[in-house]
Amino acid sequence: MSCWEAALTPVYSSLTHALAEALVDVLWFVEGSEDEQMDPDDAVKGMEGVTHLLSKLSSEQRNELTELLGIMAAAESNPARREFLNGFPEGFGLLEDGV
Repeated sequence: MSCWEAALTPVYSSLTHALAEALVDVLWFVEGSEDEQMDPDDAVKGMEGVTHLLSKLSSEQRNELTELLGIMAAAESNPARREFLNGFPEGFGLLEDGV
């Protein structure tokens, strides 16, 4: 198998899973960045922007993403990242009021 074929081989079960992994990777980086790596105000603006975007998801979409984050957390070997994944739904407004 060539390197191009390997790069095109699907690694995720769905596009949603791949995009959720990418979103978590970016937010994990932002949250863990030192002030010298990223301006704290810019980091907050970026994370607030994601929270706003996620607030526009339908209830069904929020539930799907929350379930996927749970699967990702269960498979995560890094305890700090697993904690981040477990806290993601509440931290980024995916849970409906009272849930």
